[in-house]
Amino acid sequence: MVLSLTMGEHVSRWRRLMIVFLALMIGLSCAKEFPKDVRKHLKRLNKPAVKSIKSKDGDVIDCVHISQQPAFDHPYLKNHTIQLRPTFYPLGLFVESKVASSPSEKSNSISQLWHLNGRCPENTIPIRRTMEDDILRASSVKRYGRKKHRNISQPRSVGPDQNGHEHAIAYVKGDKYYGANTTMNVWQPKVQQRNEFSVSQIWIMAGSFGVDLNSIEAGWQVLPELYGDSNTRLFTYWTSDAYQSTGCYNLLCSGFVQISSEIAMGATIFPLSGYLGPQYDINILVWKDPEEGNWWMLFGNKYLLGYWPSFLFSYLADSASIIEWGGEIVNLESGGQHTTTEMGSGHFPEEGYGKSSYFNNIQIVDGSNTLRAPKGIDTFTDHSNCYVVKTGDNGDWGNYFYYGGPGRNPECP
Repeated sequence: MVLSLTMGEHVSRWRRLMIVFLALMIGLSCAKEFPKDVRKHLKRLNKPAVKSIKSKDGDVIDCVHISQQPAFDHPYLKNHTIQLRPTFYPLGLFVESKVASSPSEKSNSISQLWHLNGRCPENTIPIRRTMEDDILRASSVKRYGRKKHRNISQPRSVGPDQNGHEHAIAYVKGDKYYGANTTMNVWQPKVQQRNEFSVSQIWIMAGSFGVDLNSIEAGWQVLPELYGDSNTRLFTYWTSDAYQSTGCYNLLCSGFVQISSEIAMGATIFPLSGYLGPQYDINILVWKDPEEGNWWMLFGNKYLLGYWPSFLFSYLADSASIIEWGGEIVNLESGGQHTTTEMGSGHFPEEGYGKSSYFNNIQIVDGSNTLRAPKGIDTFTDHSNCYVVKTGDNGDWGNYFYYGGPGRNPECP
């Protein structure tokens, strides 16, 4: 049988072929342009290295000259004179005797995994090299290294987050704060899905939880979407507009000025705490230099990492109004069930030392640049059957709390 096509059928088939052809051309164009954008961004992030160190976890740490770091891509930092030390440390820290002033005085203790294979020389800073796969995991080149913007209309302490973010935190608010200090033990919580995470950190915040929130954040995290693995990593973050277009993790945008040649932000922390095993913790202090106005970060009571210049912020250029300590996870409710992503050690606070996660030595920096215990610590959890926080106070630990949990369990379906 011989079939003939009408003129209308010929046109219809021609249109379908044209649609397929255009779709293929657009796809090829996008495939061609996206890698081009990726390569351009990689070149911007990965500065020329004086030395490179391959870590056992697969990371490459580039030792970049301090004057070539990403911070100086910022237009306001083009002629910036690097501040190698804060003008003042917080009173009560006695940090002058703890922070090494020369390489010969520095401790050889391992605090990050890449240290096992080498160190960066003086006048350089260690930067975790960004790979093409890292950027391709992001929703776009522009959003790589940034948190997903959420419509945050109120502080966490007012009510549950509507975007799947769940917290178990201690916090203070209602005063002017110029810094925060704590010691937290470090674990490797299990994260159910790549685009979920588990984090334990300090938040130093000011402004409203809408479009102008200022936040400085530091701690440890398991974030497969950013790093491509489930390792526990040291991180920092900052934003001046509620995570919309400013700020980033670590050194993935211009802003933070690093001075330490010892610690790589975003690198794997080593060793880690174990259930009924040795407990390993890190100390983090972030405070505002009362003379220069920059926000400094001290890690482990001996590594002066660097500073966020005050011009990055609006409200934090003066002071913070909320300080939070604790854990956060993302719950995507896969299959209609609560996530099994763990917070902290994955165990509830009542299990205590060696089993649960903790924050101790909780302090704020007041208007006289003095470290002191905060007054009136409050707590908040989104779902207390899933993740819990329990505070205490004693002579050895000062103000402390245990926190965390396993996520999905019989009481948290």
